Amino acid sequence: MMIAEKQQELVAALAGLKTSQDRFAYLVRRGRQQTPLESPFKTDAYRVEGCLAKVWFVPEFREGRCYFETDSDSAIVKGIAVVLCEFYSGQTPEEIIRTDPSFLETAGINQHLTPNRRNSLARIWEMIRDFAAKQKTE
Repeated sequence: MMIAEKQQELVAALAGLKTSQDRFAYLVRRGRQQTPLESPFKTDAYRVEGCLAKVWFVPEFREGRCYFETDSDSAIVKGIAVVLCEFYSGQTPEEIIRTDPSFLETAGINQHLTPNRRNSLARIWEMIRDFAAKQKTE
């Protein structure tokens, strides 16, 4: 699925949720649906620095596309990370770099997050973008 289609799908899903509690429930549900990372990936080598919650991020590049997996000990942070990783997974480095996650603000996610959770979202986006940029140059 192209990134524009993924964005429309995600925005449509979030637009149908009227309250911030509904959006948080959606994020938690998405996080719980994700298979937890295996323990070899829950190490400091994969830990996202600068997040209050423990967050692990595993990037992979194959066949010209980036793929991302994540996990967290916080249900909401895991949901945020899962949404971002699913959104950007399967895309080319160029597509990732061209599409920042600012649409999440319009969809009603960012404004209801605590500063620590917004920081986690920003850190995960930075790691996705930086990984894509690195693949583009190699």
